[in-house]
Amino acid sequence: MKKLIALFTGSYRELKAVRTVTVLAMLAAIAIVLGFFSIEIGSVIRIGFSSIPNGLAAYLFGPVVGGIFAGTLDILKYLLKPTGAFFPPLTLVVILAGILYGCMYYKKNITLGRVLAAKFIVMLLCNVILNTLCLSMLYGQGFLVLLPARLVKNLVMWPVDSVIFFSVARVLEGAGVFKLLRCAGPLRRK
Repeated sequence: MKKLIALFTGSYRELKAVRTVTVLAMLAAIAIVLGFFSIEIGSVIRIGFSSIPNGLAAYLFGPVVGGIFAGTLDILKYLLKPTGAFFPPLTLVVILAGILYGCMYYKKNITLGRVLAAKFIVMLLCNVILNTLCLSMLYGQGFLVLLPARLVKNLVMWPVDSVIFFSVARVLEGAGVFKLLRCAGPLRRK
């Protein structure tokens, strides 16, 4: 329990640094641009890669910042490119995903196994169960009617998203980007 509290308090401290806000602004810009290239399949299935910056924010700054960043970005992306109705419970699910990524990635080494596990947990809990429940309430369709297509889409995208995120994180690590961000202030790793 102490480790979990330390994880959240450390992440909260990250939020106070100007460097954090600057990096989050750059990641938000990247996520917005990636959001414009998502593929819509009907009203309940969307394939996109704007989750990469969310994962990077959670990795760099933890669950508190990851959740706030994901929720804020969800609202901002909706304002810039509205698709469907705005439904606050969907934003809460996105915040939960940011928190989960932060708990899995923050102050830990990025390994393919860790990324696969984190993506699986988020895809199963947030994307398949909670998002499908929200979409069922929003569009008045049965949960079990929406579930199969969403389950198949997420199972197909799980390894694809995982490998893409892992590859991007490894390239950024190899290029020294994360080291540069960690060299001052609260970003310093033990």
